[in-house]
Amino acid sequence: MAISKIPSAGFQDNVKFRNIIINGDMSIAQRGTSASSLTGGANSYDTCDRWIFTRSYAGTWTQSQSTDVPTGQGFAKSLKMDCTTADASLFTGDYLKINQLIEGQNLQYLKKGTANAESMAVSFWVKSNKTGTYICEILDNDNSRSISKSYTISSASTWEKKIIDIPADTTGALDNDNNTSLLLTFWLAGGTDYTSGTLQTDWGSLTSSKRAVGQVNLADNTANEWYITGVQLEAGTTASDFEFLPVDVNQQRCFRYYYRINADHNYQKYAHGFATSTTLQYMFCNFPVEMRAAPSTLDLNTLSLYTIWDGVSTRTVSSISYDASGKFFTSLAVVGSGYIDTRSGILQSSGNTSTYIGWGAEL
Repeated sequence: MAISKIPSAGFQDNVKFRNIIINGDMSIAQRGTSASSLTGGANSYDTCDRWIFTRSYAGTWTQSQSTDVPTGQGFAKSLKMDCTTADASLFTGDYLKINQLIEGQNLQYLKKGTANAESMAVSFWVKSNKTGTYICEILDNDNSRSISKSYTISSASTWEKKIIDIPADTTGALDNDNNTSLLLTFWLAGGTDYTSGTLQTDWGSLTSSKRAVGQVNLADNTANEWYITGVQLEAGTTASDFEFLPVDVNQQRCFRYYYRINADHNYQKYAHGFATSTTLQYMFCNFPVEMRAAPSTLDLNTLSLYTIWDGVSTRTVSSISYDASGKFFTSLAVVGSGYIDTRSGILQSSGNTSTYIGWGAEL
């Protein structure tokens, strides 16, 4: 007797990878669950993987991976922005944004810039004590084009689901490469350089004054906070339910852009290699997935927390830097003292669990 297959309510759809956004449920946070004193003019990946905080002197912020989530929707984490120093009078060029940068080669099926270009839908859950108008923007980095749509937070401190329709753009094909082609941006504040025009609600040439018209200033009070989760960007005219991925799949997608080993015991092993003199070791480590590009950043804790173990004794470490790096591996140059030429060694944590090494190939 033939046994018919009964489709799962959610699983069949979820294997399609229809969500262009990576880590939209904010479940992966390799760098840590909280980062404070975020201010000035900077771009930084701080907590939840793939989400970059860009700002220009609009208050001071703490970003965290929060457990405050919409009830009964399947989410366990959200990204939270908390204002710790207010800025009620923005300068003209000030701004606050949470962005995800997307590779062009992941977007070719949108057929942007052709007569067959696809519409898109953005959906997400959001919560803030500050009600009012907020702006969601999609920016075409390859062709300097953009579109901005407003959404309203109607009820203070209440999770609300938002759906934004993005029309097809028949102008400007996206590059088929591993560089940034689209940016999905959530504005949190903007000076008059970005708010003095008419909101650009249809695709058009990027014009600064039209990007965030009507956006509230989330930086105007230290009581202000903003949460987001369940972010989905997909082709089509209708937003579907959020695409939950297995944690290992979600994590490996994040590893393409940032891979970090956090110590989970006192003598965490990071890399192995050999000494070429009494002061220099070369250490090698393979990545679990192919990275987007050869990593260009190296994140470390205080150097005194690392040592080299050469089978006889622990040796000091005074610097760790790239020797060479590719998409699949890295070679580190470790400088210290007491090394024995040609003897093999292991780069490890020095009896503590606070060390880590992170390799970054972010967009």
